[in-house]
Amino acid sequence: MTYDAGHYDVIVIGAGHAGVEAGLAAAKRGAKTLMLTLNLDLVAFMPCNPSIGGPAKGIVVREIDALGGAMGKVIDKTHIQMRLLNTRKGPAVRALRAQADKPLYIKEMKRLLESQENLTLRQGMVEKLLVEDDQVKGVVTETKAAYYAPTVIVTTGTFMRGRVIIGDLSYESGPNNQRTSVSLSEQLEELGIEMVRFKTGTPMRVNSRTIDYSKTEIQPGEEEPRFFSYETTEYITDQIPCWLTYTNEHTHKVINDNLGLSAMYSGMIKGTGPRYCPSIEDKIVRFNDKPRHQIFLEPEGRDTEEVYVQGMSTSLPEYVQKEMMETVPGLENAEIMRAGYAIEYDSIVPTNLWPTLETKKISGLFTAGQLNGTSGYEEAAGQGIMAGINAAAKALDLEPLILDRSQGYIGVMIDDLVTKGTSEPYRLLTSRAEFRLMLRHDNADLRLTEIGHRIGTISDERFARFEEKKRLIEEEKERLNKLILKPTEEVQEVVEAAGGSLLKDAIRAIDLMRRPEMKYEAIEKLSPSEKQLDDDVKEQVEIQIKYAGYIKKALDQIEKMRKMDAKSIPEDIDYGQINGLATEARERLKKVRPLSVGQASRVSGVNPADVSILLVYIEQGKIAKVSGE
Repeated sequence: MTYDAGHYDVIVIGAGHAGVEAGLAAAKRGAKTLMLTLNLDLVAFMPCNPSIGGPAKGIVVREIDALGGAMGKVIDKTHIQMRLLNTRKGPAVRALRAQADKPLYIKEMKRLLESQENLTLRQGMVEKLLVEDDQVKGVVTETKAAYYAPTVIVTTGTFMRGRVIIGDLSYESGPNNQRTSVSLSEQLEELGIEMVRFKTGTPMRVNSRTIDYSKTEIQPGEEEPRFFSYETTEYITDQIPCWLTYTNEHTHKVINDNLGLSAMYSGMIKGTGPRYCPSIEDKIVRFNDKPRHQIFLEPEGRDTEEVYVQGMSTSLPEYVQKEMMETVPGLENAEIMRAGYAIEYDSIVPTNLWPTLETKKISGLFTAGQLNGTSGYEEAAGQGIMAGINAAAKALDLEPLILDRSQGYIGVMIDDLVTKGTSEPYRLLTSRAEFRLMLRHDNADLRLTEIGHRIGTISDERFARFEEKKRLIEEEKERLNKLILKPTEEVQEVVEAAGGSLLKDAIRAIDLMRRPEMKYEAIEKLSPSEKQLDDDVKEQVEIQIKYAGYIKKALDQIEKMRKMDAKSIPEDIDYGQINGLATEARERLKKVRPLSVGQASRVSGVNPADVSILLVYIEQGKIAKVSGE
């Protein structure tokens, strides 16, 4: 017998990285939001490596922040080390990566959730979704509490029928020996939502006091202040180093001799693992020509001795893990505090979702995070904020938000998932973005802050600061466009110091800065701005000037893509009645049900000829006939 426990606009199931962003975004949009989680002490828990960011992923964190999300703010307050990666490469691939203080990250995120207006945080196991006539109505917990809402977001991560495997040991569990969700997974299948079995894993954690760091290489953080959130004003300066060591032929022999005991190779694991984050067993087999592999030793926080052994994810028996570690320089006498393990779990086939992350089968039911087939905290958080924004929009009768592939890596990821699907845990890479020059670490605010303000997740005060920054960028570009530099002795010295060829004639400052070797700082020495400009303003001025030609080409391509995306396709179109479509294209289009011709062109198995046929039908007004009218 259930009891009425309350009525809300949005219910979020789970408080991992997807769940917290979903709950905060929905509440900021004005939706009365309930967040239910298995364990309030593990909000935004990091079951795998204690870090945030990296290539593409770090840019997603900045995009989340530009939309009003929490991940960037919290990691800025709780990291133990921060580094900017790929500094020797172009701006399109630069990204921040932070080592997290794992316990402190949880504490700070929980504090943020508890202080958020319109958000109720509650501990509870959801056993069942309430669904009537293919419309979600709420949820029921195992304690028979019935919570009602027109929208529900499921963000259960790897807990859906989770199974932990270590050697020949196997038991039902979520990460970190938490309870697993079974009935909810079964119900989703009963509702007609396709599921698939995926696998991920984690390495052992060892006691820092038992590591011989003299045999490893120090990996310090950066002294220069770095930040993910555009609102951060205080910086952590006392950073803690990580350490680097390597496997060797002895390590590889131990692994090869025991491959039959690995759950990965014994057949115990049926799920598909992430190709871009393989287990150490998988690395040894797939890259058997490599004499060694990197192992990073990453502290899990300031007030714990636990160290994460990055690069040694494994499902080998515990005694083999110990034997394997004893061959690695610095880890010969390391004490394992937590053994590595693999975990199998249920995941939704993401082509079951609309681009808003609402399920196609059940109105009002949204999903986000690893449940949708992704790997990584950042990918989960990026989906979470979009699911929260759109669930609130549906509940409050507002316009939904769909980011296209030119607006953010979040848009690239969601379009990839709902259009192409994924046959393995999906990881964001810079190579997945065709407009990556436009999707940079440095310009996430310029791309998305205006959207965040429009939908109510960015405050007026923050938006005013953003508008001021934009104005200063444009004014400085205009000043440099008008500034004429003559080949004086001072100018020639600056040019020569930068490694450039000397000037023969007068030149506009903006043209001088287009030279590859010239930096804004060099121009600033010759003619500083009368206004005090922040470093991020100077950075934008330089990048926008230096890459202007490439940016224009990208914008032209984006315009073509948007024209295709503007050609909408009715939801009830009957692809079976369109003559000339290839059989594979017809089947794939029926399954994905793209909303536009642009999305249809990105569906796997749909070739340009199929797109042309579809365009002809639309342009000739035959959609009505095809739709059966």
